[in-house]
Parts: sequence; structure tokens; C-alpha cells
Amino acid sequence: MSIEFSKPLTATETPIPGVVLFDLPVHGDNRGWFKENWQREKMLAVALPDFKPVQNNVSFNEKAGTTRGIHAEPWDKFISVATGKIFGAWVDLRQGPTFGNVFTATLDASQAIFIPRGVGNAFQTLEDNTAYTYLVNDHWSADAQGQYTFLNLADETAAIQWPIPLSQAELSDKDKAHPRLSQVIPMPPRMTLVLGANGQLGKALREAYKDDLSVEFAGRAEFDLDSKEAFASRNWKNYDTLINAAAYTAVDAAETAYGRRAAWQTNVAGVARLAQLAVEHDLTLVHVSSDYVFDGTEETHTEEEPFSPLGVYGQTKAAGDAVVSVVPKHYIVRASWVIGDGKNFVTTMAGLAADGVKPTVVNDQVGRLTFAQDIATTIRHLLKVTPAYGTYNLSNSGASQSWAEIAAEVYALVGASATDVSGASTEEYFRGKPAAPRPRKSTLDLAKLRGTGYDPVPARHRLGSLLKSDVQK
Repeated sequence: MSIEFSKPLTATETPIPGVVLFDLPVHGDNRGWFKENWQREKMLAVALPDFKPVQNNVSFNEKAGTTRGIHAEPWDKFISVATGKIFGAWVDLRQGPTFGNVFTATLDASQAIFIPRGVGNAFQTLEDNTAYTYLVNDHWSADAQGQYTFLNLADETAAIQWPIPLSQAELSDKDKAHPRLSQVIPMPPRMTLVLGANGQLGKALREAYKDDLSVEFAGRAEFDLDSKEAFASRNWKNYDTLINAAAYTAVDAAETAYGRRAAWQTNVAGVARLAQLAVEHDLTLVHVSSDYVFDGTEETHTEEEPFSPLGVYGQTKAAGDAVVSVVPKHYIVRASWVIGDGKNFVTTMAGLAADGVKPTVVNDQVGRLTFAQDIATTIRHLLKVTPAYGTYNLSNSGASQSWAEIAAEVYALVGASATDVSGASTEEYFRGKPAAPRPRKSTLDLAKLRGTGYDPVPARHRLGSLLKSDVQK
């Protein structure tokens, strides 16, 4: 076998998304040759996904013309030739616009190819005593065979030009019986699971993903973060993303003995189990944070500001953020002053205006509203664009305001007088009432998020839309 020595490590994209062909550096002399068949650090630098292989298999074929496939498996594979030469054929059998795309190549020991889950692969040996090896990122099991997708080697649509005609090749009876492309049921994508799907953010996520069948929603009844049993209730190999919209958010109740335990249980212990799950199964974990992780002494909070929570709720959110940050693939979306479907500050103020009430509202806490629909849109944007993993601040755009200024704006928008709203300091407003400490300055810096190509909608625009729709109900 003639092998080209000392080629640089290079990666070539193919017509099938995610399928990458590699040229491997092979070093040899009169004694033979040596190659780094799989070198994680170098290959990550030239487009190999960090797919975390757990099993190494070798297929030996005694005779040229041995042909295997076309099999699409529910895991990723990194395939290379150990000895001999093969003709490889790959067909995209995944659900989506590239279903049926074909790529073929001849591989010797100086090449390798990465095949993502759901792409059918087939090999025909071109020399006697050919062996190829493949790394996979899941353990083979008899149960997994039920998740395979197959295509007939002789499918007319794929029209693969086999170097050795199939009539002269060595095939198994099973491979001969596989369906044509028109009869193949495409392999569905891995699922996204939204937790806390019945809350304000959960409802917004339901709306954002209403047309995406790969997104599954679970309320507390279907998946309770506080239940260890819930974490054993699913086959996590079928998922690639977790969106955690579940949280304990009763800021004042968190200061009580019962609330303190409940907040730590959900916001920290439950999140820690999610983080462990994400690490074990290589999932992307999306988690929603809060401006309450800060003490509010800075005029504007960046993602790099150290945690300085004032109360129990903020402490549990900061602890949850710290846990999520160790997950290799994570997005923390830190939001302030969330407004979602159902009872919230805006609808409460609108109701008071309709009733002719002249409320007193806190005027020394300053920040920006974040509408739940924009949190959902931001999450979808991050998962689609996949910028660097980490924390991203989010609020709606516009000038920072106090709660009293927002209330006055609501009054004006619904036709009442803005002067009906009077202001009071936090100390005055909560005097004699059990209340958690609150950050006085909650304005979040949005530069990092804008750098991903997402520009938040102005808060005034969302405020007007919400009040208009509320009136129409």
C-alpha cells in the first residue's frame, strides 16, 4: 500500500453538514509508518467536534469487495483505515433539508472521516486484508439497534458508483434487504427539553418553539427538579439541550425558614443535578439568572462582575450560576425585572389605573424591564448562533428607570395621569413589612449579547404591546 507521508493535518467540509474529511500526518521510512490517528487537541483546532468517544471498534475484512452498510446510527463516529484501502459512501438520513445528500471518497491509512449521528455510512474494501477502526461516543447495546436507520446499498436515488459492482461484491442478506430512500423514515434530531414549562418564561418558550417538534416541554408535574427520580425517567442519549426555566422566585418568602430551604433545594440542589446530567451526557445547559446576584452598587453590571448577593434568593441564584458555569457547554442568560404572561408589575399597575388608584411605588431602585418573550427569543438565538459558551446579560433596551417611573409610564399609556403615581424610597415602602434586601441598581450591560448579533427590543415597545393586548382581552 502506498501512503503519502508527512501531509499536514487538514479538514475538508463535505456536502453533508457535519461530515468532515481529514488528512492525517503519517510519518514513515523503510521500517513502516506511524500516525496520530486521533489527537483531540490538534483536531479540535481544525473542525473536529469534541465528541467524547467512549468505545473503539475495529472491522477486519479478508477480501476486497466486502461491502457493508448503509447504516445510520444514533451516535457520532470517527473512522479511519488501519490497513488497506476502502471506498466510503455516506448518505444524510437525518430529518431536514439535506436528507439524501451523498458524499463518497476513497480512504487509505492517511485519512479519516467524522460522521455525525444520523448520517448513513457504508464501506467497500478495495484491497485484501483491509481493516478500519472507528471511535464512537456511545456504548453499543442491543437496544440501540432499534434506533438505527438504514438505506439500501443499491438505492437508485443515492446512485452510488461502487468501484466493485454490488453484483460482484460480498454483501450480507440484511444489507440487501434494506429499504430505498423513498421508504426511509429519517432519523429525528436529538431533543431539547424545557423545564419549568408552565411558568412565565416557560410559556414564552412554548410560544417561541411552537413549530419545532424537536422541543419537549415539562412542567413540574412532568419533571420536578427536586425529585431525583425525575432524572432517571428519560433516555438522555436522545437529548442534546436542556433549558432550565424552573426556579424558586419568591424573593421575600426566601427569607423565611421554609422559603430558605425551598430556594436552596430548587435553585441550587436541583440545578446541580441538571449540571451533573449535562456533563455526563454532553448536553448544552441553558440556565436563567438574575440581577439579584449583585448588590446593586455598580451603575451598570457586566458579566464579569463578582457575585455580591444581598438576600437568600440572590445567594441561591449566584450559587446556581457557579454550578452551571462548570458545565463545558452552557449558556447563562442573566435577566432583570422579568415581565411575563399572567400577573406582573405592569398588569398590576394597569389594573390600579383602571380602578382610579393613586399608588406609591419605589423610586430608588433603577433598572430595565426584561420581557419573558425576549428571554425566550434570546435563548433561541444563542442556541442557533452558538457563540462562545458563558454568561450573557439580557434586558430590553432603553433608558434605565425606577419602578415608579415605569408605573407612571404605564398610567400614561392606559390613559390615566402619570402624576397619580407617587414615589417612595425602598426603606419607606417596606417599613414594617417583611421583605428581602434588593439591589438598588440593576442595569445590565448588553454589549456582550449585542456582539452575538442580537439587539434587544426597546422596553417601551414591549410595554405598549403588552398593555394593548391586555386591553383587548
